[in-house]
Amino acid sequence: MYQGSCLCGAVTIEVHGGIESIIHCHCSKCRKSSGTAYATNGFVRKAGLIIKTGEEQMGCYETAPGKKRHFCKVCASPIFSSNNASPELLRLRLGILDADILEKPISHNFVSSRANWDDLDAQLPRYDEHEPGRAVKK
Repeated sequence: MYQGSCLCGAVTIEVHGGIESIIHCHCSKCRKSSGTAYATNGFVRKAGLIIKTGEEQMGCYETAPGKKRHFCKVCASPIFSSNNASPELLRLRLGILDADILEKPISHNFVSSRANWDDLDAQLPRYDEHEPGRAVKK
């Protein structure tokens, strides 16, 4: 079982069962809804996703007929997307999860629409905190 929450904590979830077909999606819709270079999503069974708190705080936006993105109306954190073509599955935004997961991503998708500044193979420095020299206000 996995637990997760939105940024403000209004929506909390539990995921029972595994997470399948984890991908990094670079399509323009995922980039725009996440505000980042890509969104990392994985399929979960609808029956296995339990909204523990905050169901009344959830909103949705239909991006195309039968395709909806569900989010917290308080903090705008994306939670999952649904598709009428596969009503038994939900595409969970993995950033919502509060702990490590066992499953790993299988691919980068829609790379032809990736942000031009996103270098998939970048060998950038990595830090456990802010990058050196950044002025952080306390």
